[in-house]
Amino acid sequence: MSDFSETRYPLVWPGRWQRTKPMNRIPSRFRPKTIAIAFEGLCREMWKLTNSWLMSSNIPRNKRDGNPESKPKFISDPGVAVYFKFKDKPHSLACDKWIEAEANIWAIAKHVEALRGQDRWGVGTLEQAFTGYLALPGVGQSSGHSWWTVLGVPINSTEEQVKEAYRILAKKHHPDRNGSSELFVRINEAYSQFNSIVKKTE
Repeated sequence: MSDFSETRYPLVWPGRWQRTKPMNRIPSRFRPKTIAIAFEGLCREMWKLTNSWLMSSNIPRNKRDGNPESKPKFISDPGVAVYFKFKDKPHSLACDKWIEAEANIWAIAKHVEALRGQDRWGVGTLEQAFTGYLALPGVGQSSGHSWWTVLGVPINSTEEQVKEAYRILAKKHHPDRNGSSELFVRINEAYSQFNSIVKKTE
């Protein structure tokens, strides 16, 4: 799971997944009693699928074992994302339809279970199922590079930090100042990628 450790906490939402607006989230009737039970179910399904995966969320982590706290006092965003490798390719699944974080965890677990069932019953293969879920091991990519790598900032930087980094780099590498046109384009693509992610979360 160490491949995706930077995405563990706080929540890093996959760039290709649309967010559910907070006003459109609904209570779940199927959620387990605690986050711990939901996480256990997710672990069970993910370990049957791959040995390289990680859950990303705003649920505080237990200092003892690093697992999500079972009954946190407050979660600012109940969305949950799972990053994993399948056949050596990075993928992600995400859910924020439900008001409760445990319901979103459970939904992903049941989704993986259903996909595995599809494979077992011969209706399709897991390779086919995950073709539509190809994802990046972080928030977003720009020309094959993660936006935060291109801009030289931490993955969980604030909007102000990203904007400042972009301003400095764009000025430094602008073609009018004998900068690299290719690098300038890459910087702008990275900043655009970041902005599109911010808009989805608003």
